[in-house]
Amino acid sequence: MCKPCSCCEKWSPWLLSLMRVVIALMLLQHGGQKLFGYPAIRVAVSPPFSERGIAGMVELGGGLLVLLGLFTRPAAFILFLKMVATYFMQYASDAWWPIHNLGELAVIYSFVFLYLSAAGPGPFSLDYCIRSCCAPPPPAPSPAPPPSAPPPG
Repeated sequence: MCKPCSCCEKWSPWLLSLMRVVIALMLLQHGGQKLFGYPAIRVAVSPPFSERGIAGMVELGGGLLVLLGLFTRPAAFILFLKMVATYFMQYASDAWWPIHNLGELAVIYSFVFLYLSAAGPGPFSLDYCIRSCCAPPPPAPSPAPPPSAPPPG
């Protein structure tokens, strides 16, 4: 019989990777809407170097890095900062509580990206592949010392 948590421990890193991919795909949609109008929305495409255009570039670039699992920790931390700034610049001025100002998504994204910046990308990522392929091989075990002669006696 196995431990009750052994299944959870086995799947936890893979679920971390799955969460990273799904969150990145959701964020890429926001960046795509701001920069390209795709997926279609009723708001006009933002000029690239406007405040909204820069936010779209950060979402698109950071979302792509997080999706691939490449430079995940720094990209996720930058996205965390971006989502905190989004909350305070766009939503908190209307009301403090996210339920009142419709900023729940910004709060959720910010904490998920903070978690990813600490936890890393998981095993299904380019970061993991690079780290495991470029890591030096483990040191060979040292040879056993030769048997010593019995003490004279």
